[in-house]
Amino acid sequence: MTSDADGGTEGFVLVDRPRPDVAVVTLNRTERMNSMAFDVMVPFRDALRQLGDDNDVRVVILTGAGRAFCSGADQSGERGRMPNIDGLTGVTVALRAMELLDDIIVTLRRLHQPVIAAVNGPAIGGGLCLALACDVRVAAESAFFRAAGINNGLTASELGLSYLLPRAVGTSRAAEIMLTGRDVDAVEAASIGLVSRVVPDDQLLDSCLETAADITRWSRPGVELTKRTLQDSLDAASLEQHMHAEGVGQLLVRLMTQNFEEAVAARKEKREPKFLD
Repeated sequence: MTSDADGGTEGFVLVDRPRPDVAVVTLNRTERMNSMAFDVMVPFRDALRQLGDDNDVRVVILTGAGRAFCSGADQSGERGRMPNIDGLTGVTVALRAMELLDDIIVTLRRLHQPVIAAVNGPAIGGGLCLALACDVRVAAESAFFRAAGINNGLTASELGLSYLLPRAVGTSRAAEIMLTGRDVDAVEAASIGLVSRVVPDDQLLDSCLETAADITRWSRPGVELTKRTLQDSLDAASLEQHMHAEGVGQLLVRLMTQNFEEAVAARKEKREPKFLD
C-alpha cells in the first residue's frame, strides 16, 4: 500500500506498509536528491505525527527515493512555502523555518516506535541530522555522510548535529568530521559506530525489514521503554539516577504484564513467545 502523506497533491513523501506493523516513509523528490525544501519537510513532519498516533505501526523505516537519502538544505532557490507566515517579517519567517526543521528531529526522537534509517545514498548536512535522529542506522554500500554546513561557510552545528554526532562516534571523531566537512563512506561509518552495518544497495530495505521483524517480536511496552531509556541516558545526570529510571520501567512491565511468564514458558516449550500487551 502506498499513500501520499500530503493528501496526494505532490507525492514528495510516501508512506508504504510492507507489513501491517511496519511503515516505510520515503522522501521522494529525486531530482533534488530529497533535499529539505518546505514542500517536502511539511508533509514529512505531518506523516511522522500521523504514524506516531497509529497504534498498528510498531516500527518506522525512513529512506530516500532514487540515489540519495537526503541532501540537506535545498539550494535550488525553490524551497516551497512555509505554512502560517502571512504578515511576518523575514527574520520571523527564518525563526519559524528553523523551528519547523527542529521539530522534525524532535518528532523522530519522540515517536513511540523505533525508527530505522535505511540510508540508501548521500546523507548530507540536514540529511545526516535526520539519520542521527533515528534509533538505528543501516547504510547501503553507496551511502556516505557529510556535515556540510562548514563547507557552505556556515557552522557545521545544526539540527542537533553537535549533540547527536559526538554521542554516536565520540567527541574527537565528531569534531574532525564536522570541522573538515569531509565525506565519511559507508565502510568507515560502520567502523566508527555511525551505522550498525553496511549492506549491498539492493538488499538495504530487506535488511531493515528483517531488523524491524526482530523488534516487533517483543512486547510493545518493552520496546517503547527501551527506546525511551536509551534516549534518556544521553541526558542523565548520573549513572545512579539513570539506573533508577531503568528500574522503574523494568518493574512496570514485570508487574503489569505476564510477559516474563510467557517468555519462560515459550523457552521451555521451544516456541516463539506471544506477548499480549
